[in-house]
Amino acid sequence: MLLDTASLYFRAFFGVPEKVTAPDGTPVNAVRGLLDFIARLTTDRQPSRLVACLDADWRPPFRVALLPSYKQHRVADAATNAETIPPALEAQVPVILEVLDALGIAHVGVPGFEADDVIGTLATRDTGPVDIVTGDRDLFQLVDDSRGVRVLYTARGVGRHEIIDEAAVAAKYGIPGRSYADFATLRGDPSDGLPGVGGVGDKTAATLVGRFGDVKSLVAAADDPGADLSPTIRRRVLDARDYLTVAPGVVAVRTDVPVPPLDDHLPATPADPAALAALSERWGLGSSVTRVTTALAELPRY
Repeated sequence: MLLDTASLYFRAFFGVPEKVTAPDGTPVNAVRGLLDFIARLTTDRQPSRLVACLDADWRPPFRVALLPSYKQHRVADAATNAETIPPALEAQVPVILEVLDALGIAHVGVPGFEADDVIGTLATRDTGPVDIVTGDRDLFQLVDDSRGVRVLYTARGVGRHEIIDEAAVAAKYGIPGRSYADFATLRGDPSDGLPGVGGVGDKTAATLVGRFGDVKSLVAAADDPGADLSPTIRRRVLDARDYLTVAPGVVAVRTDVPVPPLDDHLPATPADPAALAALSERWGLGSSVTRVTTALAELPRY
């Protein structure tokens, strides 16, 4: 199981009341919410291994170099390239990492890459099956029925996650199972600063992906006067040529990240019980820590 950790702790922060605090009044809603999510997921799915994947760089230079608008609207400080994050959430991230360490749950981020890229690398190099837990549709491009790679999509909540395999992608969008990246490139995504092709929405993007297979082939068809392409679509594709030349390299999840060796086996007991007890007391994590340690203890050992 690979966790898109930021996706989950953002969901926890906005889904769990901020009045959930430590004894000193510091908000710990994201910490407790994430621990509860892990307890629920491990109980329901019973993975033998788990990695909490992190954004070591939420806006990697290689993506910005290709498309300067990439996540530009979410930059809080241009000088540091810092992301806009509520201060009450930002303060909880180090606590989350400390608790994961004390539990013995692997977490990893790689400088210069997003969590998506870490997930893509771990998912493709593993023999499978792999469950990817995220609220980000971009990771649909990783689904692979042949190896059992699927997404547990949390848009409606972790407890009500939707299982996304190749058939689900096809049913949702009318595209071949692993063509989501090309579809997303054409449609665009304002939340990531991807403009897409003007006038091309979900239905048209799906039709074009179904006919031409990928963005490169579509652009080649637009360049070919003999290709069966309506004048309107041809014009729109050619008008977006500069974007379509670079966007696939931005949208595609990397699968070649130098992820360091890590022990991703879930422990039956906490790696550092004393540290976990101290953190639980300091931050008032009691019942959430109990739930996650109980869930880990009850996992079947393979």
